[in-house]
Amino acid sequence: MTSSQRPHRSTLRIRDPIHGTIEVTREEIALIDAPAFQRLRTIKQLGLADFAFPGATHTRYAHCLGVMHIASRMFNQLARHYELEAADRDRLRETVRLAALFHDLGHAPLSHTTEHFMPPVGKLELGRWLEGAPDRLANHEDYTLKLLIDSELTELIRGQISGSFGVTPDDVATLVRGRAPDDEVRKRFVVGGLDWMPVLRQCVSSELDADRMDYLLRDSYYAGVPYGRYDHEWLLENLSPVETNGQVFLGLDARASFSFDDFLISRYHMFTSVYLHQIPIGYEVMLKQYFHEQSGEFVVPFQADEYLRCDDIYLWGVLRRSTNPWARRVTERKAYRLLAESKKFVGPTTREEGEFDLDLVEAELGKKGIHSLRHSAKGELSKYYRMREQDAPSELDPPVYILDGQKMTPISKYGPLYERYAGAVHLRRLFVEPEKLTEAKAVLGSMAR
Repeated sequence: MTSSQRPHRSTLRIRDPIHGTIEVTREEIALIDAPAFQRLRTIKQLGLADFAFPGATHTRYAHCLGVMHIASRMFNQLARHYELEAADRDRLRETVRLAALFHDLGHAPLSHTTEHFMPPVGKLELGRWLEGAPDRLANHEDYTLKLLIDSELTELIRGQISGSFGVTPDDVATLVRGRAPDDEVRKRFVVGGLDWMPVLRQCVSSELDADRMDYLLRDSYYAGVPYGRYDHEWLLENLSPVETNGQVFLGLDARASFSFDDFLISRYHMFTSVYLHQIPIGYEVMLKQYFHEQSGEFVVPFQADEYLRCDDIYLWGVLRRSTNPWARRVTERKAYRLLAESKKFVGPTTREEGEFDLDLVEAELGKKGIHSLRHSAKGELSKYYRMREQDAPSELDPPVYILDGQKMTPISKYGPLYERYAGAVHLRRLFVEPEKLTEAKAVLGSMAR
């Protein structure tokens, strides 16, 4: 058969080390090829983590393709319980696919590492999509919305997708943001008298979403650690829709509850062992010093077209050209080293781990002329811990249910795992200049006596 005789395929296949084969439609290829999505090829998924885990150089680009793949499987599993009209089924499915594909469009260079240095959100001119005060700092989700509703990608979605699937840029932005900008857009998610928005939002962002299902598997694979592995196939096979008050929510059969426990603990262990590893955090605290001292040398643009040129390559170019001592330390890999840390577990029982009072240590180091930097972070096994006393979680965080026969229980109240791990761990660390690490350890030793 000659090439001209080969049948035209409606889908293309992308090979992926995590999921095997990912299928995309011809219409979606045009969106994937768009500059807004191609930019994610040069945004590393784990920022500076490759300083500790050399294999962790994978990108947001591959991650987003994986999230789209998992979100599609989630939707297929849920929709099989309904006899939807083909047009409605295709529209809802394509909406959740694109929301999953584009959920990370707005990440700044090195992903979360530089998010603290974004401009005020008011500069993005999000209009009816604005959340909170205009003077708050923008985040990657704000930039994602900007690219979806006010950029070349907006017109591309209309041209490639709206005619074939009936999906609009506002539909996609609604699932990314977690709320509709008006009643007209919200009504588009009502099919057969049921509101599908909660469950579609949960496929994109929830305690059991496609984002976490992909990044745990992908990040652990590239970091070379086993902590992020869990039985995602069993979770996907046991998803079920839950109807209440005319809305559809995400449910999980009780027989997969132990797999969900593993999923949560995997995420917790990835945070403590990879995402908050001391080496990349040491570089992050120096980057913060650079941004504060050299304000204006690296600026996150607020215009959509300029933001597309702001990636990891651009940031590293700025750092290499800079004469700032913090920038030089980052590029020359002379990171501040961890000296001491403390952990405070807040929950049903509060306890604190750590031999030293870091405030006293910092003061004593200052007396000896040893410069130090502080870093603090908070990790949670589940955001549902904060909701245990709420009767109804917010629209942005609709409940996931465990289905045990005829019994339907919010996942936050099911099983002993939540009680055991309820609360958060507050991690505080003190880093010192590597040239004086030995001297700093001596100071620490003297305080222990």
